[in-house]
Amino acid sequence: NIDEDMLERVAEQTRIIGLGLNIVGCFNIQFAIQGDDLYVLEVNPRSSRTVPFVAKSSGLPLARIAARITIGQPLKEQQIPKRTTGQVCVKAPVFPFIKLRGLDPAPGPEMKSTGEVYGSDERADLAYLKARLATEVPVATEGGAYLTVRDDDKENLVPVAQQLVDLGFTLYATGGTSDTLRRHGVPVMTVYRIAEGQHPDALDLMRQGKVSFIVNVPTVSGGAVRDGNMMRRLAVELNIPFVTTMRGAVMEAAAMKARIEERLEPRKLTVHY
Repeated sequence: NIDEDMLERVAEQTRIIGLGLNIVGCFNIQFAIQGDDLYVLEVNPRSSRTVPFVAKSSGLPLARIAARITIGQPLKEQQIPKRTTGQVCVKAPVFPFIKLRGLDPAPGPEMKSTGEVYGSDERADLAYLKARLATEVPVATEGGAYLTVRDDDKENLVPVAQQLVDLGFTLYATGGTSDTLRRHGVPVMTVYRIAEGQHPDALDLMRQGKVSFIVNVPTVSGGAVRDGNMMRRLAVELNIPFVTTMRGAVMEAAAMKARIEERLEPRKLTVHY
């Protein structure tokens, strides 16, 4: 989902930084993209856990290439092809939230994961599904979905919600979100916010086994922040899958559809080499 112009800018800035710092061998750069702006968060003169992932997804033996550079063989002498595997590759984090009581499981820029898994396929939804299954957090195939998003994302939620209904899910949402969905003809049941102190709320539905998937895009208001923290914490304890971004919701819904309607096929490792 990154356009070619931005990818070229990333490649050019990587080249400039590498040459400017006179780095020999692997180095790691963390970029951030906001709109049309490209930011460098940090540069590390070492390899990282991303190397095996990039090697598999590109089909290039990066460790061997870096080792040869280190002993004095320049890149131009190695005749490295511009290879791709023709695959969509997804790296998914594995989180320790169930072991860390009280920690809000909402992802952020800080490192919270303790491991990573990998999935690949010719299609993005199947690659994402494979990676998700490897995390051992279930992919919902039936039941109810609880939806609550900030105002800016309410319209974007509509097609995701309709897809969940088409898959047979019962939808639950707080007032503002449910109003938007009903206005677009999406059937939904309205429940109370946790902060309102009335029932049923999200925690009730989760404990009763009525919710098998949660979309909770955090907001900055005090009550909503506390609601989201409590909801995500209970979701971890009950092993209920949840996403905290609209992009995550779109991909999760696509993976749920694939899980219900299709059969996953294993792929040979030789497609990567």
